[in-house]
Amino acid sequence: MPRTSRLRSYRRLFAPAGTLAFTLGNLLARLPMGMFTVSAVIMIAGVRGSYALAGAVTACGLACTALVAPMTARLVDRYGQARIALPATTVAVLGSVSLILCVRYGAQDWTLFASYAVTATTPNTGGMSRARWAYLFPDDPDARHTANSLEQALDELCFMLGPILAAALCTGLSPYAGTLTGCVLLLTGMALFTAQRRTEPPPVRDDGAVHGRAPLRLPGVPPLLGTFLATGAVFGSVEVVTVAYADGQGHKSAAGAVLACQAAGSAAAGLAFGALRLRGSLERRLLCCAGSMAALMALPLLASVASVASAGGNLTVLAGALLIAGMATAPTMVTGMTLLQHRVPRARLNEGMTLAVTALLGGIAAGSAAGGWAVERVGAHGWAYAVPASAALLAALVTASANPRGDSGSSLMQRTVAPGESEGSLPYAPSESR
Repeated sequence: MPRTSRLRSYRRLFAPAGTLAFTLGNLLARLPMGMFTVSAVIMIAGVRGSYALAGAVTACGLACTALVAPMTARLVDRYGQARIALPATTVAVLGSVSLILCVRYGAQDWTLFASYAVTATTPNTGGMSRARWAYLFPDDPDARHTANSLEQALDELCFMLGPILAAALCTGLSPYAGTLTGCVLLLTGMALFTAQRRTEPPPVRDDGAVHGRAPLRLPGVPPLLGTFLATGAVFGSVEVVTVAYADGQGHKSAAGAVLACQAAGSAAAGLAFGALRLRGSLERRLLCCAGSMAALMALPLLASVASVASAGGNLTVLAGALLIAGMATAPTMVTGMTLLQHRVPRARLNEGMTLAVTALLGGIAAGSAAGGWAVERVGAHGWAYAVPASAALLAALVTASANPRGDSGSSLMQRTVAPGESEGSLPYAPSESR
């Protein structure tokens, strides 16, 4: 596709008034998502002198997010983004400020857990943004595909830059600087995002008939969440194994740059993927993307093992392998999110996408634990990359078992229309096969 055509695909997204402003606000509010965990670990470990405490506190926050985020998303769907998201963000920011004060003034350990648990009210900004694109382009599947690709690229950018910014602030200025900066960015970005009322999807009141069943109980949704869970395990295990591998080669400080290669590959692939005009069913497309991810995630394993065997370890070779391997993750995420939007009624769209993010977070936690276990068992010599490779293979197998023939699934999606809601009120048409 010519470069001008690719640029036109993205330019047309910003033709409606307010789209550029809500995208900028969404970017500011999303950047802290890659900052808070790193900032909390550095702050707590540096001031309290315990990585065990820091890890336990952040794990508690992750668990609370898994419980609270779907409920926050349900309120957003029911009462509107502006009415719920900004107050929920304010509560989360107060939790972060409380964490800083408790660490700074030596409060008891339980106060750190309580403070960080409050931050679980942070709304899923990416989900709300995707809901806006679905609302703005209800009859344009190509525009929605491009928008979902843009959102995935922004995710990768934030999780690439967030940890680097957090580490620089916490080590260069103050242990508290990363968390404070994240709070300012989150609150400012959410205020700008929610101020764009013209692009906000109207709330759907809960009359008992319109909302219907919870997304988790809809046909086709649990297998998708299984794919997201396994994909999250890829992310979590790659991060831990890469840090351990770099440390084993005596270059722990370079781990962030090596991991950034994977995020850069994913972001670039996501932007290119969004400019494509693809044919065929979303189910078949997801199966192809997940299969490609499984194949490419074998590259870091092969590169690290071969590098150690021949030259004692080479981070440049590993960085190149991760760059290529990352190119399959964004298309998998984009297609999975688009398919999820097909299967969840508009009235509970944000809740459905938040469940996907929750599955990802759960997978990241499990992948981190599995990666750490592998490093302890086999050492930081490359074989631990079998964990992300296995997680990617599991994602492909889950996807294949849910759609063994890559069926279009039109009848399945028709069953997800809640009582009292027509097919036309879904964010997407029942089938995108063209």
